[in-house]
Amino acid sequence: MRFLTGRITAWLVVVAAVLLSGLVTAVSGSAPEASGAATGLPASAEAARAAELAERLPDADTSALIAVFSREGEALSGEDLAAAGAAAQRLGSRLVPSPDGRAAIAVLPVRTDVPAEELSQRVADVRATARADVPEGLVVQVTGGPAFTEDVSGSFDGANTRLLLVTAGVVALLLLVTYRSPVLWLVPLAVVGVADQVTARLLEMVGRLTDTPVDPSAVGITSVLVFGAGTDYALLLIARYREELRREADRRAAMRAALRGAGPAVLASGVTVVLALLTLQAAVLPADRTIGRDAAIGVVVALLFGLLVLPAALVVCGRGLFWPFVPRVGSADTTRTGAWARIADRVVARPVPVVLASLAVLVVLGAGLVGARLGLSQTEQFRVAAESVDGSQTLARYFPDQASEPASVLVREPAAADAVAAAARGVEGVSSAEVVQRTDDLAQVQARLDAAPGSAASREVVTALREAVHAVPGAGALVGGTEAAALDERTATVRDLLVVGPLIVLVVLVVLVVLLRSLLAPVLLVATVLATFVAALGAANVLFTQLFGIPALDTQVPLLSLLFLVALGVDYNIFLVTRAREETPALGTRDAVRRAVAVTGGVITSAGILLAAVFTVLGVLPLIVLTQIGVVVGIGVLLDTLLVRTVLVPALFALLGHRVWWPSALDRPARAAHGADRADRADRADRADRDLSGPRAAS
Repeated sequence: MRFLTGRITAWLVVVAAVLLSGLVTAVSGSAPEASGAATGLPASAEAARAAELAERLPDADTSALIAVFSREGEALSGEDLAAAGAAAQRLGSRLVPSPDGRAAIAVLPVRTDVPAEELSQRVADVRATARADVPEGLVVQVTGGPAFTEDVSGSFDGANTRLLLVTAGVVALLLLVTYRSPVLWLVPLAVVGVADQVTARLLEMVGRLTDTPVDPSAVGITSVLVFGAGTDYALLLIARYREELRREADRRAAMRAALRGAGPAVLASGVTVVLALLTLQAAVLPADRTIGRDAAIGVVVALLFGLLVLPAALVVCGRGLFWPFVPRVGSADTTRTGAWARIADRVVARPVPVVLASLAVLVVLGAGLVGARLGLSQTEQFRVAAESVDGSQTLARYFPDQASEPASVLVREPAAADAVAAAARGVEGVSSAEVVQRTDDLAQVQARLDAAPGSAASREVVTALREAVHAVPGAGALVGGTEAAALDERTATVRDLLVVGPLIVLVVLVVLVVLLRSLLAPVLLVATVLATFVAALGAANVLFTQLFGIPALDTQVPLLSLLFLVALGVDYNIFLVTRAREETPALGTRDAVRRAVAVTGGVITSAGILLAAVFTVLGVLPLIVLTQIGVVVGIGVLLDTLLVRTVLVPALFALLGHRVWWPSALDRPARAAHGADRADRADRADRADRDLSGPRAAS
């Protein structure tokens, strides 16, 4: 600690941080580009195995772009058809009018075994060619697999930069309001901003070393987490530092005291989040594992910058950084008589009605999950307009049989291909099935489905189709394609939720048991966080379906929301309860909880509001899944900060009294009573002016 706060060594820490950050930027390099052919499924999934087999087919490296010509429901004129036909010729295709004459399509195969940049340019060229010289009012939309890939990739162009700017703006505003200083907010914002950039370069480095592309969604989530967690750690450390400056004339000694008091709890909080994130390595979905890895790297960087660089930077800047409210030795302490002290008095005085009312609120919000749908179709996943989505909807309106890619059945015994096609045609919901390719060791059957893409009916048809073709003796058939991949992704997501979800809870529970040296208190804390998760998910589901018109929750939302809410929600309980545990030997449990709420309420609430705001900023990114995660976590953090941590947890602790610490030594009524008597004397003496607004680790 002396090294971080020394007159010369503090400068060395700041300079070293700047130089190391520059070095990371210089040597990180760039991760490989994402391939449009990647399925994003576990290798064991049937659709992934089918896709691997399909690579052996002659046209494995091609996919279809579909140019759709329409006039918003009106019949196409002769001039429209002539222009569309000319566009189809330029594309090397032929025009196919719809039966009702209101639309026409041109299908163009394109190679997908090319670099992402080249495929992107190909899609752009097709769109430009299809639109050239068409009459006014004729709508041209290019859709299909490569177009969807390009629109997803293109939707992130500049999106993460916007995310960074909006996040930094939100953090700056909230820090300015919190500190009421025109200069203080600049230091934590600069430290967290550098941590975010270091994290971004580290992710590129990891991608380059592991030969894996960087996932834009994972980068966005990680950036938000670095800003949110990093700023929270800064708020807690600076709050404690401010209070120490009221007792210490030497700012370096004050910072050392602040690190001794707030540092262990901040470290415990960060370690809890990192361990929870690493549980995602037990997931089967590659996207989940990537988010867990990247976010864990981000939190480690934020924690290092918060505990090493920020203290040195604050000491270098001096006491005047707090201007115009510069803390002076002996200045007044108002936290014990402020609003949070009054709230704590009321909660502890009447714990039973407080617990019942709090639980009622959580139950009502959680009821929003009744009838909730899980899973969005490909066309429902964009928050912003996308040509491929609009084109797909137009295609479904006028060419229902072309609306979705057919199921692709790969037959490892070509002689059985006709039998597989016959079995597929016998499945209810399959409109047609035919052998489209056959080689010496492989055949492909295309089966068209009647059900709407992404629907529950579509998943049922794929399941029935798999059962039917698997039953063909000796065929070795595997069902792949877009709808099969969606089914496998949903299955993998449910598996990850059932396996990783309990792991997250278990990791957090173990950390709390070690930290608090108790069993009952950790169980209560984890239970309240899980209740918050259910309530937040229910409230968000109502908002999405009733207000925003989004029909369902994306499959990734429950697991990732659970992860962030459990890990981050427990953080605030750690800050509160470690302080209560510290005070219990002197005050008894009820008074210790009252004191903990009074002195930590302001800073923890500020941290929670900031974190909720930062996660909500995920809404600037283009995918619905990120918007939904941001809203769920934002609601959950606010509930945890303003209801659970402020009201429900203190009321539960007051209601249970010393028993909440079972089976530790604090679970002793006589000791608690003796502590309360001692507290009266201590409050009249040296503890009267002692206010630790930042949390301490349990002794």
